[in-house]
Parts: sequence; C-alpha cells; structure tokens
Amino acid sequence: MRRDEPRFPLFALERHRLATDGQGVTTLAAAYGCPLRCAMCLNPQSWRKGTAFMAVTALELYDQVKMDDLYFQATGGGVTFGGGEPLTHAPFIQAFRQLCGDKWRLSAETCLNIPEPMLNVAIECVDEFIVDVKDTNPAIYRRYTGSDNKQALLNLAALVKAVGPERVLARVPLIPGFNEQADVEASVERLRLFGVTRFDTFTYRTTIGKA
Repeated sequence: MRRDEPRFPLFALERHRLATDGQGVTTLAAAYGCPLRCAMCLNPQSWRKGTAFMAVTALELYDQVKMDDLYFQATGGGVTFGGGEPLTHAPFIQAFRQLCGDKWRLSAETCLNIPEPMLNVAIECVDEFIVDVKDTNPAIYRRYTGSDNKQALLNLAALVKAVGPERVLARVPLIPGFNEQADVEASVERLRLFGVTRFDTFTYRTTIGKA
C-alpha cells in the first residue's frame, strides 16, 4: 500500500438500494465531510464532530462491495458515492474505477461546490452525476446552506458540456421556509440554459428537524 494512495472517509455503507441512488441495485458509500451546512441537512452525521468513519483504500472498499457484483451487472447498477460530499475525493473514485472497470455503474450524489480540479477528475470516472442544486438564487442558496453557489453553478455548466445532459440529474427541491414554487420553476429554467434536461423536483418534508 502506497503512502500517497487516496483514501475515502467512509462513515456509512448501505447495500441493496433500489430506485433511490441511480439506476438498478446500488450500494451507497457515504463520505464524511461536507462544505455546506444546510438548514435541513438529511445527513448531519456526515459533517458533525464525533462521527466515526474509516479511511479506506479503493481495494478495501472494493472488497466490501464485490459480493453484490451479480446484482449490479444484472440490473445495470453499481456503487453510488454520497455523503457528505464525495467528489472532494475524486482521485479515490478514479482509483476505484480502475479496480471495478466498466462492469459497474458509478454514480455520485454531489452539491458540486468543489474545486474545479476535483470535477475534472470525476468527469473521467463517474457515469452519472446526481446534483443537489438546492436553488440557483444565490441569496436563497446562501441562507439555506451558509455558502455561495457561484462555483457550484460554474461546475454544473462545465459538467453538462463535458459529459452531456443524459449523465446529469439535477435535484431542485421546494424547501419550506426558504424558497417558493416560483423559485423552483425559475431554477429549472435557468438550468435548462445550462443544457440540463433531467430534473428531480420535490418538496422537503417539514417534519424533518433542522440540523
């Protein structure tokens, strides 16, 4: 094992997921660490101090998921990297791709609020990008996430241009208390100008407590 070998801060591994993380049967590998602090974060354990995680190598993760090879190949599924923000570990995903080859579908659930070099690596090894856009309005985005969305939108435009719209799914939620249906529609229209054609629009449940 090389000292500089990329590692993935794995805090959760969920097998046999269906119709939630991309095509077919998938295993979700969740990364610890996120640049955002969303008010209604569904996975606050992905950034809270004290969360237990293991810094695994690509081979160590491969050994944990290869038992589901038959399910992946039969359904066109594979491994979905989520979190947290998995694309801050794009070199790890690239190393994982070298192990599994093209037989599994690799997906990433991402906010795309990442450095451009990480995106460029991910483009080479990820089959589908499930992009959690939140809202394209910078004021709404900042109020909800605590961060700026300029880099995320630049990355999204570059991503669609590089891989094509069929490999990008944009999630644009209605977030009670933060945006309105008109904001969702405005975000969708703006994203269409980027070349995005696949959208997942839904409403956050208000029963979910704030993180």
